[in-house]
Amino acid sequence: MPDEEIQTLNRPGAARTVPAQTRPTAPASARTPSQPRPEPAWLGPVLIVGIVLAALNLRPAITSLGALFEEVRTGLGMSGTVAGLITSVPALCFAVFGVTAPRLSRRFGPAAVVCAGMAAVAAGLLIRPFTHNAAGFLAASALSLAGIALTNVLLPVIVKRWFPDRVGTMTGLYSMALALGTSLAAAATVPMTSALGGSWRAGLLVWAVLALVAVLPWLPVAAAARREKRAAAPGSAATLAADAGPKIVRSRTAWALACYFGLQATGAYITMGWLPQIFRDAGVSASTAGVLLAVTMVMGVPLAFVIPNLAGRMRNQGAIAVTLGLFGLVGYTGLYLAPAAGAWAWALLLGVSNCAFPLVITMIGLRAKSPAGVVKLSAFAQSAGYLISIPGPLLVGALYQHSGGWDLPLTVMAALLVPQIALGVLAGRDRTIEDECGMRD
Repeated sequence: MPDEEIQTLNRPGAARTVPAQTRPTAPASARTPSQPRPEPAWLGPVLIVGIVLAALNLRPAITSLGALFEEVRTGLGMSGTVAGLITSVPALCFAVFGVTAPRLSRRFGPAAVVCAGMAAVAAGLLIRPFTHNAAGFLAASALSLAGIALTNVLLPVIVKRWFPDRVGTMTGLYSMALALGTSLAAAATVPMTSALGGSWRAGLLVWAVLALVAVLPWLPVAAAARREKRAAAPGSAATLAADAGPKIVRSRTAWALACYFGLQATGAYITMGWLPQIFRDAGVSASTAGVLLAVTMVMGVPLAFVIPNLAGRMRNQGAIAVTLGLFGLVGYTGLYLAPAAGAWAWALLLGVSNCAFPLVITMIGLRAKSPAGVVKLSAFAQSAGYLISIPGPLLVGALYQHSGGWDLPLTVMAALLVPQIALGVLAGRDRTIEDECGMRD
């Protein structure tokens, strides 16, 4: 990521000039004077639009498929094994492709990689409705998921790079957009499919349009970033420092963030995958169970904006992690004791608990001093976290099948919140990975 240390923008979009950052190892007398480089006035507003549109596209590829999965499976003649593989692919792709984000970001710049990621999302969503077998559908889905994985990792970097004084606000904005896109695709895909004639292919194709729109604002942003990269000295100390970066595996905070991310993702995937079944087994109708899941997901829209803003104003975010975990414990306890009688309350409580995602994304931006540190921390925490999350839904399903009920799975789900709370306290401490890795100013 050769250009992230060139300048710090406190208010993107304002018409002004920002002097290049001085090299940390060169004495003042040895520096070569450089002309200030103007930041175009359009950059800040276009970046905000681009961030919101990118976030809106980070989950429809998954939740739109979930809404039509039975029709897709029947239409393509998928076996049960292949269908199970497709449901496990998102977390695996997020882990595998997310690892590549730091290297791509250093070489091409984060804005260019996000632009390419959005193009990959659009291409995959355009291709998969026209596939005629499970292998082609899986490959097209993997292309979209690869683009999502890169964008997942780099949006916190974009925020840190261009909005360093508004990390909480901007993280809240795109977290809210992400939650909105998730809920919108889950709720609107089936009605839109019916309106378009009932074909699952048309219902999935609609979401490619939104992804294509998301590419547009990133084209000029990526072009501006390339011009800045060409203007920077290729062998500058800032570039070398960015390439070196902190050694992430030495940081206890990085490990705490990765494990916290993994456990909160585990809870979210279990909730999305199994909550309707829990309610249905308790005697709740199928339609009401679907509405209850929607309520759980919609809770993330307003809270995804509030929580990052609150976290960004606090030096220690551990208290928020504890509060969210306690909401989840009460929700799981209610499901255990009276799943049908208090269904709406438990859905609301679990919706609040699942807002650990915007919290951990905010902490990623706060636990590193530089964009170079954020990109490494984001890739590490998300890739390791998604790997940790893969066995959770499978384990719950196996326990449910083995025990014939939900008492044992719910006990396990509640028990996982205990280490999640402890890890959130550790990850929320006011320290940075650079300090822990011995890279003090």
